Amino acid sequence: MPVIRVNCADAGLVLHREGGSAEAALARAARESAGPVIVMVHGFSFRPGHGAHCPHAHILAMEDGPSWKAKSWPRGLGFGSGAADEGLGLAFGWEARGTIWDAYRRAAIAGRALARAVRIIRAAAPGRAVHSIGHSLGARVVMRAMAQLEPGAVGRAILLNPAEFRGAAEAALARGAGRRAEVIAVTGRENAGFDMMLERLVGPVQRRRLRPGDRVLGRAQLDAPGQVTLRLDRGEVVTRLAALGHPLGEKRPAICHWSPYLRRGALPLYAALMRQPEAIALDALRVATSRTEAAPVTWRPSLSLLPMGRNAPS
Repeated sequence: MPVIRVNCADAGLVLHREGGSAEAALARAARESAGPVIVMVHGFSFRPGHGAHCPHAHILAMEDGPSWKAKSWPRGLGFGSGAADEGLGLAFGWEARGTIWDAYRRAAIAGRALARAVRIIRAAAPGRAVHSIGHSLGARVVMRAMAQLEPGAVGRAILLNPAEFRGAAEAALARGAGRRAEVIAVTGRENAGFDMMLERLVGPVQRRRLRPGDRVLGRAQLDAPGQVTLRLDRGEVVTRLAALGHPLGEKRPAICHWSPYLRRGALPLYAALMRQPEAIALDALRVATSRTEAAPVTWRPSLSLLPMGRNAPS
């Protein structure tokens, strides 16, 4: 089984649409597979088992779906080839529907559950490389999990349009597995409207936890040692990636929250970054992102682009 599907539920970790113990299944899958472990975490608006909103029938499925946004992460990241050493994919689902405020809070809970899943895998197969990739609020889940794992538990973490504030990200990455992991934040101007909405909607509610003037990662890059921000809207970045053997297709529309994984060539790039980390050092990517200050944005997005409940949180 190249991909195991596990969800975060009130009862803890559960297998998606299967009976039995998720913990036992994770340990067995880790022992019976070879190659890297790649954790895949979806973002906002998904709910496991909820029709068209189920991530396991969408981006975490083994094949592309009918929706233009349903690009298979497992397939794009190299699973399903039948190779003996293709590794193990952990498709991690969590409750991300409802208001953006509720989903932001639940991402922290999901992070604790994900940390438990990774611990089970590492206990069953010590020494296995574990990498992770998360989109939007899924990146927050990944970082919260890393903060609770032991240093060295995660090799590389790829954060696609991460829906998190820089201060919270730096705090999480300064603890546990974040201290030794290599972190690549993938951002771009196409997500600017969503970044601004997160600041305006979630920022006021989280003000007691944020430092003054804090901004989301799409507008304030990660640049500490072991971290790099990869802005795919920059021509010099795309040129450099092509020189490294990873050409990207044309950009998505001017406004696209999903561009980091929909863009042609992006998923193969992330697969290489996680499957062959020694082939592309962070320093090579850092050269490609030498001028990454976010350009000013004058477009004012409608709040209707983000599903919200009837009332703002108290």
